[in-house]
Amino acid sequence: MDKVTPQSRPPILSLICTAFGHDYIVTRKITNHINEYKCVCCGKEVSNSYSGKFELLTRKQREVNECLSSFFIKKKKLSIH
Repeated sequence: MDKVTPQSRPPILSLICTAFGHDYIVTRKITNHINEYKCVCCGKEVSNSYSGKFELLTRKQREVNECLSSFFIKKKKLSIH
């Protein structure tokens, strides 16, 4: 399994997320149901899994999302014509 390298953020921000939960914003829309998110406080990146839960965004997960996004865009273009 790929390891995620932690980003250099002050440790106090991680404590805020631990106490109050993450404040995720959508950074990239993959399909209608799958997005990539990033926490505003600590910088943690996650993505929706196919079951609807959040998964840590690893290098492998990014590659899967990239392929899924390209297939989704091609499918959308074909359905328009």
